[in-house]
Amino acid sequence: MNIGLEALQPYPFEKLARLFENISPEHSLVIPLTIGEPQHPPPETILSLLQEHAGLIAFYPATAGRQELRAAIAKWLEQRFSLSAVDPEQQVLPLNGTREGLFALAQAAVTYGKPGAVISPNPFYQIYEGAALLAGTEPFWVNCNGSNGFLPDFDAVTPERWQACELLYICTPGNPAGAVIPREMLQKLIYLAEEHDFLIASDECYSEIYPNEGTPPPGLLQAAAELGRHDYRRCLCFHSLSKRSNLPGLRSGFVAGDAEWIEHFKRYRTYHGCAMPPHHQIASEWAWGDEQHVVANRSRYREKFAAVTPILADVMPVTSPEAGFYLWPETPIDDETFAKQLFKRAAVKVLPGRYLARDTHNGNPGENRVRLALVGDIENCVEAAERIAHVVKQG
Repeated sequence: MNIGLEALQPYPFEKLARLFENISPEHSLVIPLTIGEPQHPPPETILSLLQEHAGLIAFYPATAGRQELRAAIAKWLEQRFSLSAVDPEQQVLPLNGTREGLFALAQAAVTYGKPGAVISPNPFYQIYEGAALLAGTEPFWVNCNGSNGFLPDFDAVTPERWQACELLYICTPGNPAGAVIPREMLQKLIYLAEEHDFLIASDECYSEIYPNEGTPPPGLLQAAAELGRHDYRRCLCFHSLSKRSNLPGLRSGFVAGDAEWIEHFKRYRTYHGCAMPPHHQIASEWAWGDEQHVVANRSRYREKFAAVTPILADVMPVTSPEAGFYLWPETPIDDETFAKQLFKRAAVKVLPGRYLARDTHNGNPGENRVRLALVGDIENCVEAAERIAHVVKQG
């Protein structure tokens, strides 16, 4: 058996279920703010395309996906990140969502059994840790604290750590705090990757949810192109339709960047057997080519943050994020106790921050915070905020 299986920790929602298992909430209507699953309706065109082309499930899909899909993705990347050229044949690979791609990349990129081969932000998306453990290494955690604007403290990583690294995970905008890594920091990481010969995997699945239409978050490929590195050497970005287009069940995303690594990864995935269903590909082509539904999606989140943040800011330290759909407030008591009290007294489910992070010699950067996912309708989000505020005021 792969010994990494024994090292896997329970998923945050498993821990949450155990935390709440003996609690009976005092309200009849439970409002969950825990899982980052978009609740806005998917585009009607997508539903029509899926029905229209459902008969294509009679055919095996290619690992590389349809040429039309890769072309649509390349065009979107060029327009969104001001890239001069993205080769859809060599620099783009469709995925069944970013989750499977981010996990599988470590299995292809990491030398099994090599210590310190993966570096990850902390807090983090649980897949980064699982990918590292099952690739035969343990991740080195880089804390993201409020004192550092919730960005990873890469200055704390020694040259020896960088030299051992084979794969660096970054998440921008970040989960859970929504911090956006500036392009200058991205470019510094590209220089470090060149110096120490490691691969950067940039998880950018929240990049299309941001408050100001005129200032979208930068991406890794954009930072590379601005350095004149149009081959995107050692750079891979991951994007998804789950958050951007409210299509978490479609399981559609892509990885793009370094052509050599795209080829290696395509070979791995050919054996892994995870090609996207043909009708999902056709629906995805439309989604990557349409921005109107994405602009409308951002507007809904903007409205929710404007309504919810002031209610919570009146009773606890919290600010709206740079991007994404989470709030990451400080709690007046420890985060697990706070979560239990909210569920018992207000029937609001929130995720303790410590469940999204790991203990380090500098502490657990998720402690005394909770993650609130503003994915539901605005009425429920506002009611949840009012219930939380009431509990905090009561003490």
